Amino acid sequence: MTGSLLRVATWNIHMAIGQDGQRNLQRTADVIRAMNPDMIGLQEVDNRIGEHGNDLDSLGHLTGLECVSGPTMQRSDGDYGNALLTRLPVKDIERYEISVPGREPRGLLIVHLESETASLQIAVTHLGLSPGERRVQVRKLVDCLAACDRAPLILMGDFNEWLFWGRPLRWLRAHFGHIRSPATFPSRWPLLRLDHILSDPPERLVSLAAYQLPLARQASDHLPLMASYWLG
Repeated sequence: MTGSLLRVATWNIHMAIGQDGQRNLQRTADVIRAMNPDMIGLQEVDNRIGEHGNDLDSLGHLTGLECVSGPTMQRSDGDYGNALLTRLPVKDIERYEISVPGREPRGLLIVHLESETASLQIAVTHLGLSPGERRVQVRKLVDCLAACDRAPLILMGDFNEWLFWGRPLRWLRAHFGHIRSPATFPSRWPLLRLDHILSDPPERLVSLAAYQLPLARQASDHLPLMASYWLG
């Protein structure tokens, strides 16, 4: 396969609150910088406006990556939700509502990226906590992704789904093929496979591993998930 090899990641940053109970955005940025991703999808980004601006803008400044927001909750002092940080130029942005009534608002962020030689779509999401909620959300997600020709596509995020035989992951396997995600939660002793990076076509995803350096274990309740991806 010819093309360039990209470093792709996803991470639930837990509002920059670490295992020590302290909120430390610089520590979150230090982990991202150490990973050196070409793009990273983030969940639980808390953009309440503070003394130094919102978290997403601050993370962009601290990492040198371009920011794309995917808010799911609007507050009087800012928003909260998903985001993408990227080195590749952003061509277009789509935002979809995949919430279930009575549950925490959820969304799907799709970012169209372009390099000098190829284009790529990145979808970032954070699914709900209840099985029935996730089933509804995955149906909505699949409809959004099937609305037009999206390949090549990467879907990433915290799916809150660890049962590989459950319906949500079965439906996603029908679209993305075999799912081989490692455990990422809880960060100190990972037992559950909550975070996933999926690719269409699947063969472009050539490696997948949890990022387990000590600072990453401290910075959030999830470990980052990293992958290598061939961009044609």
